[in-house]
Amino acid sequence: MDGGPQAGASAAPAAIRDFYTRLCRRGKPRKVALVASMRKLLLILNAVLRDQVPWQPDRMPMAGEA
Repeated sequence: MDGGPQAGASAAPAAIRDFYTRLCRRGKPRKVALVASMRKLLLILNAVLRDQVPWQPDRMPMAGEA
């Protein structure tokens, strides 16, 4: 892979990219942050399919938000 995990994160939706960046800034290894971001995206996609509603990234709760 040419760009490493960061290259994949740059093609992700902004909310997922921000999540990945925040994890890296907190000191998580890049691969750990990438897998956590992929898992978050998969959970979102699963919920979209389950509920039959379009994804609304502005309504996505982030860690630490209630």
